[in-house]
Amino acid sequence: MPSERPALYEMFDDRFRTGRCMNGDDGLEVLYTGCRWAEGPIYLPAWKQLVWSDIPNDRMLRWDEETGAVSVFRRDAGHTNGNTLDRQGRLITCEQGNRRVTRTEHDGTVTVLADRWQGRRLNSPNDAAVRSDGSIWFSDPDFGITSDYEGYRAESEIGANNVYRIDPGTGEVRLVADCFAAPNGLVFSADERQLYVSDTRAGVIRVFDVREDGTLSDGDVFAEAKARDAARFDNLRFDDGGRLWAAAMDDGVHCYDPDGTLIGRLVVPEAVANIAWGGAKRNRLFIAAETSLYSVVMAVTGTHPTGPGRRPWLDGRAR
Repeated sequence: MPSERPALYEMFDDRFRTGRCMNGDDGLEVLYTGCRWAEGPIYLPAWKQLVWSDIPNDRMLRWDEETGAVSVFRRDAGHTNGNTLDRQGRLITCEQGNRRVTRTEHDGTVTVLADRWQGRRLNSPNDAAVRSDGSIWFSDPDFGITSDYEGYRAESEIGANNVYRIDPGTGEVRLVADCFAAPNGLVFSADERQLYVSDTRAGVIRVFDVREDGTLSDGDVFAEAKARDAARFDNLRFDDGGRLWAAAMDDGVHCYDPDGTLIGRLVVPEAVANIAWGGAKRNRLFIAAETSLYSVVMAVTGTHPTGPGRRPWLDGRAR
């Protein structure tokens, strides 16, 4: 009897097929449901676990790949949003409610990396990316201070929504881009020469050249969501073929060719907030979508969130 399950893949350009983007599972696997708004998944290779945020419930959850069990990783978590890993395998977290970026040390203690810029409190850090030099780049929209649902209502002390860089040596927080309505997801290209940033309110993904001194060019529009009314970009991830995958809210997960062409998408039954690659081969795409955590095992492989180079702790060779 034919399956009534809707098709997972939608192709807009033949490169979505020839790039093997449609190979793999033919449906989504539901790993957990019961969140209010799921965000920020990050896979921990050394532990074969995935951690993600449930922002309105002010908790972080943990899914175990070996057992399938889900447990609470952290309560009273500061309305955490995006998570990533640094080069030492430590968890970097954007805390919307606490208006800061933190690092969870290997012993479980939490270190504050950034909570102010030029003496003024940050708005509500949303997503972070770590470069191979150890610098941490993060977006700071106002989503967590516009209401009490995902943070605490407050006035912005900065008066703008920007992207910042934390210097790995001095800890200085430096403004690197201020051209956004609401910067959200950010990711470096494989060679780290470009930084891609989604602007949720503007409905675009912008791409910046990264200069030798860590500053950015003015930036160009890489992709627009205006042709698809339901699409609003959230976080971003690359695969090893140079294709950019974007969480596109009510329009599923978009896949872009390196030239910026939308070549296909994954159809998801809930609004997609964040995505992350994981699994032993980094070909399992985890999807945090509204109330649920989904996954799909694919033929394409995701790049590592901390850039090029060997990472014994992150790559599972240390436990």
